[in-house]
Amino acid sequence: MYQRTHILLLVVVTAFLLTLPAVAQGEDLGKTIGVVLDTSEGEIAFELYPEKAPKTVENFLQYVRDGHYNGTIVYRIESFLIQAGSTTPDLKRRKARAQIQNEADNGLKNKRGTVGMARWGPHTADAEYYINTKDNRHLDFREKTEKGWGYCVFGRVVRGMDVVDLIASIPTKASGNLHALPEEEVLIRSVKIAGE
Repeated sequence: MYQRTHILLLVVVTAFLLTLPAVAQGEDLGKTIGVVLDTSEGEIAFELYPEKAPKTVENFLQYVRDGHYNGTIVYRIESFLIQAGSTTPDLKRRKARAQIQNEADNGLKNKRGTVGMARWGPHTADAEYYINTKDNRHLDFREKTEKGWGYCVFGRVVRGMDVVDLIASIPTKASGNLHALPEEEVLIRSVKIAGE
């Protein structure tokens, strides 16, 4: 009986660990900061890694404190990620602050459930962020060249990955310059920092 219970417990624990994004398994990420997104599909909670990506995390948190993300939408759903940041329900884009230095060389990988900064050139990230819905090695840092810089991972989903998957399953359409807009609006009602 003891052996059977021990094996069952081991199977349950192993299954749980396999559901966690690989970035968190056996890696010292230092201090973390919690953030909660209240969306029309449910809550999504992130933990952010200021010791791994200090400029990126502070930039994201400043947008949160400014209320920039409140009332925006998820405007891009691809087979490998969902993306949001500055687009409002009327498909206008809120003004962003200055672009920041790319910190993709921090050792963190674009694994399923991780949160990264979208960008257009090596050091052009502003308010746009994405959640990886699968492992995306092609987004990882390789070298400090225009094509190799990659996309900075600065956090991961710790609660609500089922909500992310639900959002990712929504069919998309083209609208104006948006080629993967959800057919059903996904509103980000608010983003708050835990404890503030």
